[in-house]
Order: sequence, then structure tokens, then C-alpha cells
Amino acid sequence: MDHPLIDLINQKIREAEEAGEFDNLAGAGKPLPKEEDPENALLNRLVRESGGVPEFVSLSRELAKLREELRETGDRTKRRDIMKDMSMMEARIEMARKAHR
Repeated sequence: MDHPLIDLINQKIREAEEAGEFDNLAGAGKPLPKEEDPENALLNRLVRESGGVPEFVSLSRELAKLREELRETGDRTKRRDIMKDMSMMEARIEMARKAHR
């Protein structure tokens, strides 16, 4: 079944071609770059371009913040709580790394 807007889409593409909007595009005439995961290439590119990172990277950033907080904290109770959080964060990072492989 065709998309309900297929005629409009084709018209817009035709108009853009006639206006030369597809002329001299970067990479024109060259093969597309190889993708490790072609089925998810678009999704991966969108995530990468929007600043998305694997979970273990974002968790590592949180761990760095906890380490900084620990350095700045003198309260023993607060330090103990931060160290517990750090320990849990390290375990989560390890699990995320294994899942990412």
C-alpha cells in the first residue's frame, strides 16, 4: 500500500530536482560508506549526531561526578553514602559494558 502522501512527496522531489537542489551534493558519485549494522544505520547515525552515547559512558560520567562530590565532602555519613553510590555505579558500568559488547 502506498503512503497517503506519496504523490505530494514525489512532486516535492521532482521540484527539488528541477531546481537543482540535488546538484553538487557532498559525496555525489561516491559509494556509500560501509556500515557495521546496515539495518540500524540511520538510527545509529541519528543517535550519534544528537550526542547519544552508550549507557556505560553516561554512567561513567555520573561516577566522575560522584568522585568529585566525594573529594569535596568532609561529612563522614555523606562520604559513606557517596561511596555506596559509587560502588553501585561501578557495578552498573560493568554490566553495561558487558551488554554493549
